[in-house]
Amino acid sequence: MQKITLSYGDGGKLTYNLIENIFVKHFKNEYLEKLQDASLLKIGKEDICFTTDSYTVSPIFFPGGDIGKLSICGTINDLSVSGATPLFLSSSFIIEEGFDFETLEKIVISMANESKKENVKITTGDTKVVEKGKVDKIFINTGGIGIKDKRMKLGIERIKLGDLVIINGDIGLHGLSIITKREGIEFESSIKSDCSSLYPIVKEIFPFGEKIKFMRDPTRGGVAATLNEIVIKSDIGIKIYKKKIPISEEVNSLCEILGFDPLYIANEGKIIIIVDRKYGEKVVETMRKQQLGKKAEIIGEVTDKIKRKVLIETEIGVERVVEFQAGAQFPRIC
Repeated sequence: MQKITLSYGDGGKLTYNLIENIFVKHFKNEYLEKLQDASLLKIGKEDICFTTDSYTVSPIFFPGGDIGKLSICGTINDLSVSGATPLFLSSSFIIEEGFDFETLEKIVISMANESKKENVKITTGDTKVVEKGKVDKIFINTGGIGIKDKRMKLGIERIKLGDLVIINGDIGLHGLSIITKREGIEFESSIKSDCSSLYPIVKEIFPFGEKIKFMRDPTRGGVAATLNEIVIKSDIGIKIYKKKIPISEEVNSLCEILGFDPLYIANEGKIIIIVDRKYGEKVVETMRKQQLGKKAEIIGEVTDKIKRKVLIETEIGVERVVEFQAGAQFPRIC
């Protein structure tokens, strides 16, 4: 009998197959089939975006954030990349027996601070306590509701040949901050998670409206998984350029030491945008005016050179396929 392994939760090909072959198969409906970061629900005259996510990160405190901040930012980001203004959140906790009050309150304060900063309200929730050993300290689930900006028309089906691929900054920071903290890896330069709310930068590109074709935050599975999820559902290919991808020296060095590929490492403050070719530079210019977008770059383009594949061109001009990995390089990063 087939068993669930950790790789099925790591955002790669096995996660995709699990979702398609189990959840979509049995929950199938017109909203779920689109597999967007947030479902678009028409209620009266408003377009409502609704999302949910669960957080099981280990360790629960890491350079640049904690499980509480992560849970708020992650849900705000799923709404933001769906073209919505985040408004309301839910928060549910599964807590291990013996977890101390001081640590719990520290996490809750972190959540409260982040939600107030982004002007969203936590309006409902739930708490469960389970026996010691039945959960790893604390798990958090957050749901979110937002109003979609009517100017935004997002969808993989809108992506066309020649469209440009943009990212807002250095990749790989979150995943590496988790693994170095978890494994006690000492490095000459501390790598901090990019855990942040994307709404401040996303709202600035809402005026581009229909020129923005698609947005997604490359979390589990990294940039590689996100781009593969796009091409696997379409008749297009995507080509990216290694020399254009923002990667810090610290991330590059640590990846070389540990044998990781930055393209597959999780991010929590990055956004991939696919935009009409004529507007690519204008979108990048707008993003660079924001703190989270100072290193924004056009990293690739939509191509018909190959279909349903992602290509990367190296610094010396060699092309290779960026595979849809079976699983991530390490588990429990979000």
